[in-house]
Amino acid sequence: MAAPTTPAHAEERTALLLEQLLQIARMSALEEMASGIAHELNQPIGAIATFAQAAQRMLARPEPMLQSTSEVLQHISQEALNAGEGIRRIRSLFNGHTHGHTECDLMEVITELMPVLDLLAQRHGAQLTLATHGTLPKVAIDRLRIQHVLFALVQNAFEAPTADAEPPRVHIEVTGDRYGVQVAVKDHGVGIPDTAKQRLFHPFFTTKEHGTGLGLASSRAIAEAHEGSLGFEPPAGGGTRFLLRLPAAVG
Repeated sequence: MAAPTTPAHAEERTALLLEQLLQIARMSALEEMASGIAHELNQPIGAIATFAQAAQRMLARPEPMLQSTSEVLQHISQEALNAGEGIRRIRSLFNGHTHGHTECDLMEVITELMPVLDLLAQRHGAQLTLATHGTLPKVAIDRLRIQHVLFALVQNAFEAPTADAEPPRVHIEVTGDRYGVQVAVKDHGVGIPDTAKQRLFHPFFTTKEHGTGLGLASSRAIAEAHEGSLGFEPPAGGGTRFLLRLPAAVG
């Protein structure tokens, strides 16, 4: 017979889960940072290599050319190619990291996370509610990474600006059908500016004064790695609703 759970044990489990989520957050941020760096630098580095190689070919024509200039251009070309290879190696460090997916009940995953979210709500002086509707199919997920996504969405919802600085109110709604499960995280803030909607999931883009612009980008990457999706919509009555969709487990 299992030993009864004491408040101390429950608090210890909550603290451990919080630390694991923070670790996932750090790794996910690094993943998206590497991806963003690669996206920003690969194109200009490729152009440098192309132009340097073209110059090398022109200097190699039969007409008299300065040998030293040709050697300098060779160095430029080689260094540009080396930089590109270095970026590919950095990305491979993250892309090669495998995460185990296990079949589970998503409500159990969310229930395990709730003490952490309740603690977050207390810190923000916020109201947090949870509701579920219908029968939920099993999903095959990396529990901690999906918990990281939910943590990030709820944290963003708590931090969403509200009219007249009223206390945040966040509602989590879980629904499902035979195709999968959807988690909706709704805030009652002022909504997302039109100028930000197209770039909201881009790495390094943020509407927060001290934001990194990596939370939503990494969360969408995690959702897509699970063959799911992450989007948002402006619900009736104002605010923003983020929608995490995960497919039902096969089998």
